[in-house]
Amino acid sequence: MNQYKNKVFIVDDEPLFSMMLSDYLTQHNPSLKVKSFMSGEACLEALYENPALIILDHYLSSSNSVHLNGLDMLSEIKKMKSHPVVVMLSGQESYYTAAKAIGLGVLHYVIKDEEAFEKVNSIIKANI
Repeated sequence: MNQYKNKVFIVDDEPLFSMMLSDYLTQHNPSLKVKSFMSGEACLEALYENPALIILDHYLSSSNSVHLNGLDMLSEIKKMKSHPVVVMLSGQESYYTAAKAIGLGVLHYVIKDEEAFEKVNSIIKANI
């Protein structure tokens, strides 16, 4: 893996969830470099690091109403000339939400359930 191919960003406003997912992924992929962000804006500021894949929460809550949600983030990421693979990870089980995300270019839409970490890990192995 080159220095960019093994870099994954996690964007989720739940710090415990991000930490658990990061730990799971690095345990199963020791060469993976995982970086977590609690807001879309923080992730956008770090995109110069060229992650290979971004795991993006659909609903990014914040007390600041101008913070980007997952779909807003996806639109911003897709504006880049060379953009990473994006996986939407969400508690939203709505077909409409999943279809909208996929229509905007998400590679996979994963529901936050007891199998989510395993599913995300499989996606990473298949795409990095």
